[in-house]
Amino acid sequence: MKILIGPDSLKDSVSASQVCHIATELIATYWPEDELITVPLADGGEGTVEALVEGAQGRFISLEVTGPLGNAVHARYGLIYNDEVAVIEMAEASGLPLVSKHLRNPMKTTTYGTGELILDAIDKGCKKIIIGIGGSATNDAGIGMMQALGYKCLDKNDNEVPYGGDGLLKLHKILPPTKDRSALYKAVTFQVACDVKNPLYGENGAAYVYSAQKGADSQMIKHLDQGLMNFSECVKRSFDIDISTLSGGGAAGGLGASLFASLDGELLPGFEIINQLLGLEDHLKKDLDLVITSEGQLNHQSFNGKLPIELAKLAKTYNTPTIVLVGSTELSLDDLKETGIIGVFPILSGPMTLSESMANGDQLIRQTLHNILSLLHNINHKKQS
Repeated sequence: MKILIGPDSLKDSVSASQVCHIATELIATYWPEDELITVPLADGGEGTVEALVEGAQGRFISLEVTGPLGNAVHARYGLIYNDEVAVIEMAEASGLPLVSKHLRNPMKTTTYGTGELILDAIDKGCKKIIIGIGGSATNDAGIGMMQALGYKCLDKNDNEVPYGGDGLLKLHKILPPTKDRSALYKAVTFQVACDVKNPLYGENGAAYVYSAQKGADSQMIKHLDQGLMNFSECVKRSFDIDISTLSGGGAAGGLGASLFASLDGELLPGFEIINQLLGLEDHLKKDLDLVITSEGQLNHQSFNGKLPIELAKLAKTYNTPTIVLVGSTELSLDDLKETGIIGVFPILSGPMTLSESMANGDQLIRQTLHNILSLLHNINHKKQS
C-alpha cells in the first residue's frame, strides 16, 4: 500500500510529529513493503510551528518577550527554508494559557510580545513571515504588536496609550514607524493563518463573540467593542485603510485587522498556507491508496477550515480516501459523506477519564492505527490471493 500520514496534533497529548513516528515504526515492523509518506501538519493553530519546523527541517528560535500581562515570558518561533521563512504562533507570546484564570482581563492583556517575535524574525533577515493567530488572551486589536514594531499609538494628549482593550478606548491617532523601519517591513511578505470570518466589531465581532472566554464580563464586552470601533476609525483616519468590514478582522481580538492594516498581512485559511508551504498537493498526486490524519475532536466547527476536513477534501480530488483518528467525534459518516472521509476512529479503548486518555495518547494512537492497518492489509491480501 502507498499511504500518506498527514496528522494534526491531539492537543496537549500527542504531537503531529509523534503520530508520524508511531506510523513509521508500525509500518517498518509489520508491513515493510508499504510505501509511507509522513508529513506532520497543522492548520495554523497550536502545533503549527512544530509541524512546519519538523516538516521543513528547520530550527527553533527561543527568546524572552513581553507576556499578555506585561510580564516576561519565554516564547519560540520557527525558521525554515534557509532561515528565509519564519513561522510564528501568537499564542506563544500572547496566548490564553499564559494567563491564570483569575487574572484574565482583556482590558489589560497585550499583544506586545507577538510584535517582539515578529521584530526578531525581521531583524534576522526573514523574507516571509507566517503568523498563526489562534488561542489569544487579548482583545487589543493588535496595538501592542504595533507598539513593539515602532508604531506610536497615541491619545489626545500625544501620550502612548496603555496596554490592552483599555488603550483602544483612549486611542486617538496612530503614527507609523521610522522610514527605515517601514521600508524594512514592506520588504517582507506576511501571511496570516486565519480560519474565522468575524469582523472587527459589532454583534459578530471580536468582543461579543470571543472576549468572554478571555475574562470579559458583560460591561467589559461593551467597552471592548467600543474600543475596536474606535481603533477602526483611527486606522481610517491615520492611514486611509478601511478595516471595519474586513473578513477575519476580529480574529485574535482584532489582531487580524491590525496585521492587515500595519503590515499588509494577507489573511488566509491556515490549511491553504500549510498546503502551499509544504507542497502537500504534490504528495497527493502520487497515486496514493490512503490518507490517514488525526485531530483531537471532530465536530461541526471542523467544517470551518479544520485540517482533517480540508485534507480529506483535497485528497478526494485525487480519488484517495481518508481515515481520521480522533480523541472523540460528534459527527457521523453521513455528516462527512461529501468530504472524502470513509472512516472516523476514536482512539479510546475503554472507559477512562480525559486526563487518562491524554496521558496515554501515544499508546492509544499506536493501538488504533495498528488495528486499522492490520485490517486493511488482511483485506488486501485476500483480494490479491
